[in-house]
Amino acid sequence: MRILVVGAGAVGGYFGGRLLEAGRDVTFLVRVRRAAELARTGLVVESRAGSFHHPAPPLVDAQALKPDFDLVLLSCKAYDLEGAIDAFAPAVGSRTAILPLLNGMRHLDALSERFGAAAVLGGKCFISTVLDPDGRVLHLSDAHGLTFGERDGTRSPRVLAIEAAFANARFESGLSTTILQDMWEKWSFIATAAGITCLMRAALGDIVATGAGDLTLALFDECRAIARDNGFEPRRDFVEGARATLVEKGSTMTASMLRDVESGARTECDQILGDLLRRARGSVDPRSILRLAYAHAKAYEARRERELGAARG
Repeated sequence: MRILVVGAGAVGGYFGGRLLEAGRDVTFLVRVRRAAELARTGLVVESRAGSFHHPAPPLVDAQALKPDFDLVLLSCKAYDLEGAIDAFAPAVGSRTAILPLLNGMRHLDALSERFGAAAVLGGKCFISTVLDPDGRVLHLSDAHGLTFGERDGTRSPRVLAIEAAFANARFESGLSTTILQDMWEKWSFIATAAGITCLMRAALGDIVATGAGDLTLALFDECRAIARDNGFEPRRDFVEGARATLVEKGSTMTASMLRDVESGARTECDQILGDLLRRARGSVDPRSILRLAYAHAKAYEARRERELGAARG
């Protein structure tokens, strides 16, 4: 199986690196700056699950792509999706499956519109990784899971082939027959974590320490109600586990969106918070915590754009 990994950043670099480590046929589609960095340092993954270094990972630029890949593993930021689609489109042939690992659900529509619904799988990952200043992929926790499946729930030959390709790579992978349900559940969780940690500028445990864990759970209730109204009510086991995680005493967990805010970077607030809010059925309560969290994140984005504009002169 020929696998094209779009980007070699924190997520693509981790999962693509693990597949490369396992001997799979992996090529990375990267931008010029990242290509130069990888040429200088190689691909480095630092993880408690075992570190990995490949001195010369296979790279390709968009102009050299041909439609001879079996799988495109897509892990860009949601706001970069349009550019990523244009970049990897030449690699997509009649037999190519696209496995996106983006947050939210909006990307499924964009990918299906461009390549046809049959080409697009459902997928999600649960991992905390960052790139350090030297371009190394740092794995920050024990979790490193990737789940995928046909959106209609079938165990097709192509997802079975992907399951075999991912087997024995050093991350947890799973073929799901309920991938859309899985994605909606993840969305309700990350929207809660992103919304509340950005709103409070604090880790989940710090919010609990102030006696405000009920606000976190109220936001979670809003998010899962939207999932339910869209036909994907979160399952009981998921809800119980998520609630326990969200209000765990002493938890240092924050959302990657908060790390983006703290570093002055662009966020995925439209895709994680805004799109979820837009899918709410009926009118939104003016006191909605989700609405407040989204407005807070958009205000940050507006200030960031204003300050960048001023800096550009």
